[in-house]
Amino acid sequence: MPMSRVVQPSLFPRFARHQSLVVMAALALLLAGCGKGGTTPGGAAPPPAQVGVVTVTPGDVGLVTELPGRLEASRVAQVRARAAGILQKRLFREGSDVKAGQALFSIDAAPYAAAAASAKAGQARAEANLAQATALAERYKPLVEANAISKQEYANAVAAQKQAEADVAVGRASVQTASINLGYAAVTAPISGRIGRALVTEGALVGQGDATQLAVIQQINPMYVNFTQSASDVMKLRAAMAGGQLKRANGADAASVRIMLEDGTEYPRPGRLLFSDLTVDATTGQVTLRAEVPNPDGQLLPGLYVRVRLEQAQATNAITLPQQAVTRTAQGDTVMVVGADGKVSSRPVTIGSAKGTQWVVLDGLKAGEQVMVDGFQKLQMMPPGTPVKAVPWQPTAPAPTAAASAPAAAASSAAPAASAAAK
Repeated sequence: MPMSRVVQPSLFPRFARHQSLVVMAALALLLAGCGKGGTTPGGAAPPPAQVGVVTVTPGDVGLVTELPGRLEASRVAQVRARAAGILQKRLFREGSDVKAGQALFSIDAAPYAAAAASAKAGQARAEANLAQATALAERYKPLVEANAISKQEYANAVAAQKQAEADVAVGRASVQTASINLGYAAVTAPISGRIGRALVTEGALVGQGDATQLAVIQQINPMYVNFTQSASDVMKLRAAMAGGQLKRANGADAASVRIMLEDGTEYPRPGRLLFSDLTVDATTGQVTLRAEVPNPDGQLLPGLYVRVRLEQAQATNAITLPQQAVTRTAQGDTVMVVGADGKVSSRPVTIGSAKGTQWVVLDGLKAGEQVMVDGFQKLQMMPPGTPVKAVPWQPTAPAPTAAASAPAAAASSAAPAASAAAK
């Protein structure tokens, strides 16, 4: 007799129904928590977002203008041959520093030495003639008083004496001229400075017909930097000074000048403004200015193009803000001000020039106000009018460059290798 098969009811549908009920209850609790408007599990409101601010502090701020310029040696002297002859020897090392009066070249001095000797001989002859004429005039003087000789003879003797004195004077001048020409045979440095390469070599005939250029000496300490500024900017600056908006920086003759090199670094030694030209260039509309910069180490070279930062004026009661705090648009410049109630509002301001990484604010802010510098992304995610917490803004340190981090990485990678080698 075949056995009958009993089918037991399955437990899986019952377990599935129980699991779905648990999931639905969890979703209900989650939705209930989200519907409470952003409260914390304890029911309290979230803390206000922190934003970095700076406190407005007015003061005198120097207005710096950056202009293109070119370096020039303060003194340039062309060494030329003033005596004609064969160049015999060069007495300096090319590219070295020389002193004023130092011997540089020697020219064949034999003709000039002979001329000097001849001039001295002529002077001696003139002096001998003067002695003879003087003795004759003195001998004739008592004779003419006694009417022993005629007055004409005495007059002739006195005239011969004076002519001999003139010949002596001519002889002395000839000796002096010959000595000068003989001195020109030894070419010396007219100024102290750095001398370049020799433009002629030994054996060359120089000074024949014109003064042959032999070398160039440049004095590079101090250096001059010549730069130009727009005439319209100069007129606006003078008008602002006359109206009292700006005042002259440290006097007219002591304007601060800083040099920016081609690689972007700042030359460590400051310069001073020497003069500003009174004439405007008709072709460019620019005014030429010149500054003097010390150069004891010879780092600056003539002809080098640089950027000149010139502080020509100071703004009174001006404010400096980090550049990221100012929003510049075609409609105007604005900043975000955090009020005493913690709410942020936009404020239009008047921007002057830049001072490093900061803007100079001339108008629109008052002392003690807090200007927002950091946290603008947090402000965009919040509803308008939401209070914020103002904290002092701290500038971030610049990130290390790849060149600076490379040695550290190389050292860290070399340490395991050294330890492995030691094992």
